[in-house]
Amino acid sequence: MKLRDYQIQNALKGVEILNSKKIVYFQQEVRTGKTLTALETCKLYGAKRVLFLTKKKAISSILSDYKSFGYTFDLTVINNESMHTLIGQKFDIVIHDESHRFGSIPKPSTGAKMLKKMFGHIPLILLSGTPTPESYAQIYHQFFVSKYTPFHQYPTFYKWAVDYVTIKKKRIGAFEVNDYTEANQEKIKRIIDSYIVTFTQQEAGFESKVNEHIIEIEMHPQTSGLIYRLKKDKVIEGKNEVILADTAVKLMQKVHQLSSGTIKFESGNTMITDFSKATYIKENFAKQKIAIIYKYKAERDMIIQSMGDKITEDIEEFNNTDKWIIGQITSIREGTNLSKADSLVFLNIDFSATSYWQARDRMTTKDRLINDVYFIFGLGGIEKQIFKAVQQKKNYTLSHFKNGQ
Repeated sequence: MKLRDYQIQNALKGVEILNSKKIVYFQQEVRTGKTLTALETCKLYGAKRVLFLTKKKAISSILSDYKSFGYTFDLTVINNESMHTLIGQKFDIVIHDESHRFGSIPKPSTGAKMLKKMFGHIPLILLSGTPTPESYAQIYHQFFVSKYTPFHQYPTFYKWAVDYVTIKKKRIGAFEVNDYTEANQEKIKRIIDSYIVTFTQQEAGFESKVNEHIIEIEMHPQTSGLIYRLKKDKVIEGKNEVILADTAVKLMQKVHQLSSGTIKFESGNTMITDFSKATYIKENFAKQKIAIIYKYKAERDMIIQSMGDKITEDIEEFNNTDKWIIGQITSIREGTNLSKADSLVFLNIDFSATSYWQARDRMTTKDRLINDVYFIFGLGGIEKQIFKAVQQKKNYTLSHFKNGQ
């Protein structure tokens, strides 16, 4: 197997930046080969031991690339949550996959703090196709994990925000808090551009097009009835369980769950309330090989109960059999190649714009011209509203669930 010319050229740029700045950020669109570019950069840099931090579902794919392309440096691939198991180990380079996950504002995530503490002194490769999906302020903590951050004079986000963010006020319920999302993009870009290698699908020669299909189906009448009662009374009490929606956040989540046919009770138990979506998918995609994406864990149970042995959660089994693969959107959106699928089917949609833009591109390859992506929405649900928000690269907000709306 052979790297593409652009991957080698980007790796050479990466080595040059690593040598001078100790951090390089590969901002490459999905399916352009960020993993191989990063591994090649490590090889050309002369690294002997490399740590690759990623999501659990992406580990097998990364190891496959590592073996297939004959790299000989020692590679440790692990998910962020297992980072603590590496205490005392030494590496020459750390690769952090999907770095936008460390883009929390205004406080750093637990993972970001741990990476900084354990490996912040080591040269760093950052990877993402969407570094700042909602706000340029999300860039601060992605660089914060390294002592070589270009913002080293700002030890906290709050101090950095004074110079780089127009801080406004917003209301969350009865409270007024600072809104840090309006960052000075041009000012930030002047600082970070010399750390970044950008590459697009178009530059890579991709000609693929994503065709989105919206399918609205009738849910069981009890579904709309439950949603109506919950919006009106904020609570539904059953014989053994309670659905409570006494805040805007809870109301939004419960309506979202019900819109696709499941619910999580106050006790923590879950229940499938409506098989309409799963039944529709089973009956209408029978002649295709599909990947099904869901949001809530109870939706997984719904799919498995409805489709049984037709379903797998193992990417290798999916690639080598006629089974359909299913995955939760927050885990399958990154590092998973679903190009063997004829179509991608969303049983539900996430509130996050990042999830939408990354997940819909999981089938894309350089040689594939058409990607058909289906969104199954329930009539009377809120999925369509969420879809319109994330299409504009905005997370869905609580505005529809405040003041009794």
